[in-house]
Amino acid sequence: MRRYFGRKLLVYGLTFFVAVTINWMVPRFMPGDPISSMVARAGASNPAAAETMRAYYTELFGLDQPIWQQYLNFWAALFQGDFGISIWAFPSPVSEVILGAVPYTLALMIPAVLLSWVVGNWFGAFAARRKALDNAVLPVGYVLTAMPYMWLAVLLAWGLGVVAGIFPVAGGYSFSMRPNWSWDFILDLLHHWTLPFASLFLVALGGWAIGMRNMIIYELESDYSNYLSALGAPQRLIRRYAFRNAVLPQITGLALQLGVLVAGALVTEIVFSYPGLGSLILKAIQNQDFFLLQGTFLFIVLGVLIANFIIDIVYVVVDPRTRAGMAGAQA
Repeated sequence: MRRYFGRKLLVYGLTFFVAVTINWMVPRFMPGDPISSMVARAGASNPAAAETMRAYYTELFGLDQPIWQQYLNFWAALFQGDFGISIWAFPSPVSEVILGAVPYTLALMIPAVLLSWVVGNWFGAFAARRKALDNAVLPVGYVLTAMPYMWLAVLLAWGLGVVAGIFPVAGGYSFSMRPNWSWDFILDLLHHWTLPFASLFLVALGGWAIGMRNMIIYELESDYSNYLSALGAPQRLIRRYAFRNAVLPQITGLALQLGVLVAGALVTEIVFSYPGLGSLILKAIQNQDFFLLQGTFLFIVLGVLIANFIIDIVYVVVDPRTRAGMAGAQA
């Protein structure tokens, strides 16, 4: 067990190093000059003043140093918990800007991912046993899982927001309200949260339902199911074994799909102007904010790696074959 998780931690550590390095490099290959954008936003008409501001900001952000020195400075600051200063939200620290957006993204992603997985597996398992339900779940599941996240988000915003006027189509809460812990504000948050959540939930739901439906059919037609049926075992017992075996690939699929789900959540936030990490990434790109962009990517990489590690632990708990393999390796 210790050797297994030691190898996993080593793989995750190498993945983190490579991913963070790529995230650091990507903004620096973007066209344009962030310092010029800051000077232009300041509206300095005097050329001497503009040049002074340019020199000050270049030194402040460390962009006057060689690229290799900037990379080493980045890692040194990262180990100290310093993500730098945001160019777009200057002079706010990047960590402060990201922490303001993280609750919105987590409140959107965690329920959408977990509920779609649970409900999709439940529907898929029932569809595999009932032909009438299968005829309804299968085509609907294929349609949902084939939809791009942003397209379904646009359809929901147009149908339930613009046409029906039931839900708002932009923002995390009403512009007339200020964040507080009152019930009115919490209900307003939920009102703005519903459409982004629904678009993520529905697309993921279709994929999990189809996957579980196919796995249940495969397990019910396998040799051990036929053998148990020949022995006269109750169908409820056979279906229970089939579900336990079918859910294991779904857990693996959840780990593999986390990156896609995160990307879908970020795009959905942009469609609805939801104040999460997706909107931050868009603003960082528009304003060439290197530090906010790499800080946001860093948080996403950490979140995906931690979630995958948790799924690895869950897989060890629910799959006795993994535990038996560990015991055999140690012996």
